[in-house]
Amino acid sequence: MDFKAVLQQINKDKKEYAKGVGTPLMVLAALGMVILPLPPFLLDILFSFNIALALVVLLVTVYTMKPLEFGMFPAVLLIATIMRLALNVASTRVVLLEGHNGGDAAGKVIEAFGSVVIGGNYAVGLVVFLILIIINFVVITKGAGRISEVSARFTLDAMPGKQMAIDADLNAGFISAEQARERRSEVTREADFYGSMDGASKFVKGDAIAGIVILIINIVGGLFVGMIQHDLSFGRAMEVYTLLTIGDGLVAQLPSLLLSIGTAIVVTRQNESHNMGEQFKTQLGNEKSLFIASGILIAMGLVPGMPHIAFLSLGALLGYLAYYTQQSKLKAAQLAAQEEANGAKGQGVANKQEQKELGWDDVQQVDVIGLEVGYRLIPLVDQSQGGELLNRIKGVRKKLSQELGFLVPPVHIRDNLELDPNAYRITMMGVSSGEGELKHGDELAINPGQVFGPIKGVDTKDPAFGLDAVWIKPAQKDEAQSLGYTVVDSATVVATHISQLLTNSAALLLGHEEVQNLLDMLAKSHPRLVEGLVPDVMPLTVIVKVLQNLLNEGVAIRDMRSIVQTLVEYGPRSQDPDVLTAAVRISLRRLIVQDAVGMSSEIPVITLAPELEQMLHKSLQNAGDEGAGIEPGLAERLQHSLTDAHQNQEMAGEPSILLTSGMLRTVLSRFVKYTIPGLRVMSYQEVPDERQIKIVSSVGQ
Repeated sequence: MDFKAVLQQINKDKKEYAKGVGTPLMVLAALGMVILPLPPFLLDILFSFNIALALVVLLVTVYTMKPLEFGMFPAVLLIATIMRLALNVASTRVVLLEGHNGGDAAGKVIEAFGSVVIGGNYAVGLVVFLILIIINFVVITKGAGRISEVSARFTLDAMPGKQMAIDADLNAGFISAEQARERRSEVTREADFYGSMDGASKFVKGDAIAGIVILIINIVGGLFVGMIQHDLSFGRAMEVYTLLTIGDGLVAQLPSLLLSIGTAIVVTRQNESHNMGEQFKTQLGNEKSLFIASGILIAMGLVPGMPHIAFLSLGALLGYLAYYTQQSKLKAAQLAAQEEANGAKGQGVANKQEQKELGWDDVQQVDVIGLEVGYRLIPLVDQSQGGELLNRIKGVRKKLSQELGFLVPPVHIRDNLELDPNAYRITMMGVSSGEGELKHGDELAINPGQVFGPIKGVDTKDPAFGLDAVWIKPAQKDEAQSLGYTVVDSATVVATHISQLLTNSAALLLGHEEVQNLLDMLAKSHPRLVEGLVPDVMPLTVIVKVLQNLLNEGVAIRDMRSIVQTLVEYGPRSQDPDVLTAAVRISLRRLIVQDAVGMSSEIPVITLAPELEQMLHKSLQNAGDEGAGIEPGLAERLQHSLTDAHQNQEMAGEPSILLTSGMLRTVLSRFVKYTIPGLRVMSYQEVPDERQIKIVSSVGQ
């Protein structure tokens, strides 16, 4: 066995155990002072240590760059308060037991404060002590406690917004994951610190109150002990015990006042890294203010009867400081101007430094899908406050990704103070695509078209579909549902609005990266099919355009195998995206019809009268450009007729499908996409052989 290694390990363990015993020993020593009598010499040492500790803490608060760097301040404040109160108990015991023997019976420190500091006059000492108590309790402690309370409340209220800002910067790529973790940790530490400071300020307040109570008890107890137990006269007992009590109180109140000032400095500083001395110099060094103050002091010094030396000397000093500050700013401005001129002429150091700092990382990219919320809607997206919107949006993304056939990009959420507090905005590619206003905590009762009566609430419109709706209280939900209303909460309103916008704009979400990922996934199961497609058969851009056309026409791209097979077959004949889209639709006809009518064997369709169809064919042939030749009056009448037929189908609860020729299908599909939402346009070639056609309406007859 290596005994040397064992001894080294033992010594190492001893050092580790000894590292954390300082604070527990101090707390136990404070408890011991309350129970065990202490000699005057030891009291002197402990009082001196208490004053030194308060001085060190005060100086640390001044020289700390930011409050969070002194995060253990609340714990230090608690330990110092406990130690000071324990010393008060120990010194009270000594004063009452040994006070009749003379002024130094309770130690040299108490004697010095009782004799030297207040001149041995207990009346003066009592006044000084009370003034210190008032300054500490009424002015410093009360103000610091109020600031601590407000800071803690504002810090906790601002946490969700800060967390969202960190998530937004992370999603936008401005910071790394490690930096995001550090910022989240700092936000948490900041909330913990100000919450602790709110409680720690109560220690200082309680200490000040305890000082007054201890003073009164010591004086009354000293008179009782001196007059009854030691046969001292009232005047002698008052003089001896009051001086010792006031000296004891001043010794305790001095470090208490220092710690109160330190507490006030910490809670009044901004949570930013800066030097307090530099801040005083920068923000108080206003030369105009200094010149005016200097002139006023000099004018007061020239008034007969005033202390001329004091006012004139201070006025001259302020005037010199104002002149020195003004000259320093002028020199700094001249130096900056000279450096700027040198940089503009010769591409100097400053310009080169700027070129090094600026890069592509500084160019902000727009979010593919964005959601901006007002500050009152932050609880909707904050899971710590019970917000369900994030989970709802994940559910919407998952559902749409499965239905459309590609991965829908994430929704980047951020707060926007420029919005109304209850408003939200949905953006796509940086462009506002939808807006709405919510009443957080209320629920939206939507009128689906037929209800059995009105309900009390705030009338509004459903932001997703524009239906009549009413904002109601949660307690009215059962009543609204019994009347035929569809009742949803605020998170569902936003999620439905996002789902509707993403469904209508699915083609905008599909780009080259997404299409390449789809091809890579297909290549894993059908490598021969994808091999040589890009760029031998057609470029990737054409495939992207075909898939976007399908999504624009409401066709899902889940069946990538059939789509790619059609592109491989027709690609050598044509590279026109519209021709290829029509071919792909024919190969997907079973899927298209199933999405439209389900498993029904009959397809209810709206057709165009033969004369109208021939007229449209002729117009397109003459125009030669995707419907640009349709006469405006004819287009308006066609729209009205199709709208009436579409509404009749909706009232009957049946799908609305316009069946036309292959040449007109593309043009009419684009024509009705935004004017008659919900109307599908199919060509004759897209009807599967096993399905039957049922003509329900013919437009143009």
